[in-house]
Amino acid sequence: MALAKQVFNWRMLWMLLGCLLVFGGIFAFKLFGNYMMNQALDNMALPPATVTTARVEQQRWQHTLRAVGSLRAVNGVDVTTQAQGEVKAIYFESGQSVEKGTVLVELSAEPETAQVEVLEAERRLAERDFRRISELYKKGVATLRELDQAQASLDQVLANLAVQRATINERTISAPFSGQLGIRQIDLGQNVAPGDAVVSLQQLQPIFVDFSLSERDFSRVQEGQGIELTAPAIPEQAYQGRITAINPAIDPRNRNFLLQATLPNSERQLRPGMFADVSVKVEKFRSVTVVPRTAISFAPYGNSVFVIRKADKAAWEKKHGNVRNRRGQTMPAPDWIAMKRFVKTGEVRGDLIEITEGVKAGEQVATTGLLKLRNEGAVIINNENPPPDQLAPKPDNS
Repeated sequence: MALAKQVFNWRMLWMLLGCLLVFGGIFAFKLFGNYMMNQALDNMALPPATVTTARVEQQRWQHTLRAVGSLRAVNGVDVTTQAQGEVKAIYFESGQSVEKGTVLVELSAEPETAQVEVLEAERRLAERDFRRISELYKKGVATLRELDQAQASLDQVLANLAVQRATINERTISAPFSGQLGIRQIDLGQNVAPGDAVVSLQQLQPIFVDFSLSERDFSRVQEGQGIELTAPAIPEQAYQGRITAINPAIDPRNRNFLLQATLPNSERQLRPGMFADVSVKVEKFRSVTVVPRTAISFAPYGNSVFVIRKADKAAWEKKHGNVRNRRGQTMPAPDWIAMKRFVKTGEVRGDLIEITEGVKAGEQVATTGLLKLRNEGAVIINNENPPPDQLAPKPDNS
């Protein structure tokens, strides 16, 4: 029994050794294949990437203060009723432009009109009494007290008549200023109460924009200073205006102060309540280094550009002399190579972006094809169709 058990153990040992040799050989073959594949890929050159380029420029930019503002009508109200009554007539259409004093709505005023006729009769009687007593007083028949009572009665009737006429005028609703009407809020035959909204009225030309700046900029702005406004609701359109009012007090809650600028709005494109970006033009200029915005590769770990420079062909051939393409041919040394460089960006204006650190004026950077580039990779420059690089681009209206 002991001999048989010993023979069995040796057989199990040889089986285990055989399995180890088989699987070890397979694993070693796999590693060798991966190594040879990596070697082949390392020695296979990628084709040069075709890019457009632009020179890093030095420009003088006028310093601006940027803020977020809200557009507001010079005059804007909800036209309301002052009296209670039934809507007798409506003389406007929703969205209509009206002039100051244009009658918009008329309420029923039959009882008030009848009361005016009663008061007119009382006025005529009071005037006759006053004239008769005045003649009698001149003749010494009537007393001064009787004359004063007749004058008081006449004055009282005239006052009541004025009040009644004012009440009737309240039933005629007119535009308080020239502007554009909104959507009608009442209907014919509707019984309205004092304070009920009839329609919104907005004066759109010119228009205000209210915005805030930090207290540290208080001494840098003044009335009459120019501003530029852009609104997301009207893309690729800029509007010029001037500061017309500056709040003299600083808000202690956020240390900002309020400003108001006025802009022409003859085409009525800007509307009250719109969100707007405001740039206040300060006289001071500064020198900036700029590149097209398309040259920047934005990434969470840092922004970068690819600087395009002349290739050192001798160094390239020394380093990559054995690099071959997919056909097995030796790759020639390129004329241009791309060098990745991290940069710090600043203000953006139009198609350009400020570079505060990382590149110098005169250097050449890639502006398209960035996803195909790698550090020290070969490139081909083709500037037949470069991307836009305007400081103040204008939309193509053709």
